Amino acid sequence: MNNQMQVTYLKEWQHLEECAECMLPLIGKLYREHNVVTTVYGRTLVNSTTIDILKSHRFARLILDDELSVLDTFPIVEAMTRLDLAPARVDIGKLTVRYKAEGSGIGVDDFARRELASVNTGRSPILSEPRDVVLYGFGRIGRLLARILVEKAGSGEKLRIRAAVVRKGGADDLAKRASLLRRDSVHGHFNGIITFDEQENAIIANGNMIRIIYADAPENVDYTQYGIKNAILIDNTGKWRDRDGLGRHLKAKGIDKVILTAPGKGDIPNIVAGINNELITPDEHIFSAASCTTNAIVPVLKAVNDRFGIVSGHVETCHSYTNDQNLIDNYHKASRRGRSAPLNMVITETGAAKAVAKALPELTGKLTGNAIRVPTPNVSLAILNLELGQEASVAEINGYLRQISLDSALQNQIDYTNSSEVVSSDFVGSRHAGVVDSLATISQGKRCVLYVWYDNEFGYSCQVVRMVQKMAGVELPSVPN
Repeated sequence: MNNQMQVTYLKEWQHLEECAECMLPLIGKLYREHNVVTTVYGRTLVNSTTIDILKSHRFARLILDDELSVLDTFPIVEAMTRLDLAPARVDIGKLTVRYKAEGSGIGVDDFARRELASVNTGRSPILSEPRDVVLYGFGRIGRLLARILVEKAGSGEKLRIRAAVVRKGGADDLAKRASLLRRDSVHGHFNGIITFDEQENAIIANGNMIRIIYADAPENVDYTQYGIKNAILIDNTGKWRDRDGLGRHLKAKGIDKVILTAPGKGDIPNIVAGINNELITPDEHIFSAASCTTNAIVPVLKAVNDRFGIVSGHVETCHSYTNDQNLIDNYHKASRRGRSAPLNMVITETGAAKAVAKALPELTGKLTGNAIRVPTPNVSLAILNLELGQEASVAEINGYLRQISLDSALQNQIDYTNSSEVVSSDFVGSRHAGVVDSLATISQGKRCVLYVWYDNEFGYSCQVVRMVQKMAGVELPSVPN
């Protein structure tokens, strides 16, 4: 009997694996030829492996408390390839659940044609011409932005990463920067092939040529000589945070918009993608993508405030150390940050609580905040200690946030886990702004404590790219609604 069960389990796995393998070329074709991004409850299947596809289905099963199998979703994907789809994000998980709920009253082709009618309008380019993107700085965030932009290049009709501006480090500068993009101690190897062209002084990442431009001042670069025009520049150096400093980029030929990957000062709009996108207007040319912590907590705070109300609260972050700190004790202009980052927990300040008010004015003056830098290289944890406007149980709070993570306008920002074994390293590579740890939620009367994990590097970079997509007009419609 035991031997028979071993055979049964293996054959079941092989059958699922074979089905997922058959899905791969169909998902790739939809993406390359139609700019259709296939997802399972918000998790993209584009550029996935067979195992990635099976794990995405497994995730949906855990969240939905119901089986979601590739055997069920595969016919939906096949039916999609028989349509002439315009660019869109299509959630085959949601479509499959909806199709199964209807029973056998309609064929899968007719169902797909009906549900995808709004995007079954023929292939079409998203933009009349690709929008150029320039990275000013090529450090931790810059290289992750490059990875994401290359991954999302698709058929080349959307965003097009053209250059990275840096200070030259030495004779082998190009080779070293290519190597840093290829290998990362936290995020692993680049998903693809990287070479470099010394004559063009460019890194070639999956066919995308990223020219490395050397400059000491923003206004000294003429991007048009490289064929770059109307570009969105992402300043990830943090050197300038006010309008005057960041405005220097706009003096350079070829630059149209500037995004700062840090909190902006003065009247610069601080954008948290998915929350206050309405501040991205054509007549504004300088924006801030706020901080990683602000991006992590604002979506959850908005969701909670919309449903339960927030009277007051305190935000405490356990934040991984950054390049701003010292490896060993040495001078630092800020208090405590001079002490060795890998050896100490370091109490420091965070402006995230005050920054919340820029994205959610209704919470102005209601939150305080502080931070502890901890000896981990990536992934942070925000602890939201809140007084609500009404009593709410753990089940009510978690049930609501789970639903928000699955099917809402904040699906890309808020993720949800119900595992009792997760730790910080499990969230490396998370594409969400924050992940609610449901089993850590505490509630007593009107008081609640929420724990939100976030990849302060990659998750934040994904938020920045979402902001760029909004600015460039390449946001894809999501179906089903």
